Amino acid sequence: MLLEDMHVYNRLCKLTLEIHQLTMTFPKHELYELGSQMRRSSNSAPANFAEGFGNKHTNIYLESISRAQGEIRETMHHLRIASAKGYLSVAQLQYFLQKYTECSKMLFRLDASVSQKPR
Repeated sequence: MLLEDMHVYNRLCKLTLEIHQLTMTFPKHELYELGSQMRRSSNSAPANFAEGFGNKHTNIYLESISRAQGEIRETMHHLRIASAKGYLSVAQLQYFLQKYTECSKMLFRLDASVSQKPR
């Protein structure tokens, strides 16, 4: 299986692009503060997953899934702060939180599946 065949990877990449587009609407002073942090963490989720994907050492693959989960949680935090500052609507916040939660659940199930395989 190729990385590009992984549904969770493709969804995280799509979210990265959506987050990038969103942060470009932030006030100028936030483009390099909160906006930059959001762009980095949203991109790090699929990047961390990609780094360990299919590694023959199961523990490395599991670690990459765990790091991707951490980046998702960080991005969700930044989204909540951006919403509190008025940079996105409640509807936008709910959309992104829902999409990231779905990806997190997918990674959780993948982690459980990989963990059950004999090493």
